Amino acid sequence: MIIGAIVSVQLGAALAATMFDTVGSSGMVLLRLGFAAIVLLAVSRPDLRARTRGDWAVTVVFGVLLATMNLTFYAAVARLPLGLAVTLELLGPLGLAVAMSRRLRELAWTALAIVGVVMLGESGHHIDPVGVVFALIAAACWAGYILLNAETGRRSSGTDGLALAIAVAASVAAPIGIASGGMTLLRPTILLAGAGVAMLSSVINFCLELAALRTVAARPFGVLMSLSPVAATLAGFVILGQRLSVLQIVAIGCVIAASVGTIYPKAAPSAGKRAAGS
Repeated sequence: MIIGAIVSVQLGAALAATMFDTVGSSGMVLLRLGFAAIVLLAVSRPDLRARTRGDWAVTVVFGVLLATMNLTFYAAVARLPLGLAVTLELLGPLGLAVAMSRRLRELAWTALAIVGVVMLGESGHHIDPVGVVFALIAAACWAGYILLNAETGRRSSGTDGLALAIAVAASVAAPIGIASGGMTLLRPTILLAGAGVAMLSSVINFCLELAALRTVAARPFGVLMSLSPVAATLAGFVILGQRLSVLQIVAIGCVIAASVGTIYPKAAPSAGKRAAGS
């Protein structure tokens, strides 16, 4: 289920990238968030009157963050190979994990991630610096998403909070998306593509991740999610015809290794603890 969620997200991103020339990256963000909000609101049917002022404040901030994360990530994908954009975005949760730890081991993994990023920058003159900036902004937003998603979960049950936050995100992205795509957004083929991206990147993957977390601990889950750049690279190669140099592949491997190394040691209890808990 976890691997299925990873593949679903990256297939959705690759599908969205095929429509950038028609409606722009912001137009696809609007379609993705809009259709995802419709589906999740229909499923969760949140009780708006039961929410406090504090709940709404968290929801609005979460929604603005979601909109920013999606807009900047798709802007990065429009300028960078998909695998590179996802690798840079992975620095967000990696940095958060390191920031919440005081161990020297995590600092060593951070150094490895930095090496990987530097290698990406030195791997070819075609790396768009604007795309890198957008990807890093998306990475920072992803770190904030992790924190706000947890806070939203504490304030609501099921998918209520997430559905409302995505609805807010769609509203925030609407002016930019409409300015980018205009009336082209209403073409049946574009609407169908947008619905497909929403299902792949925001609905199917969320359902798979939610189901997987019922049986898989959070840290092994995080380790597996570190494989996202691999899936993104394959999706970019198969769907978008994007190719990476050997140095870029090694750089992506450094970031993945840093992410796995940061999460995995915490997920492996000692034999004594395992026996005591059995």
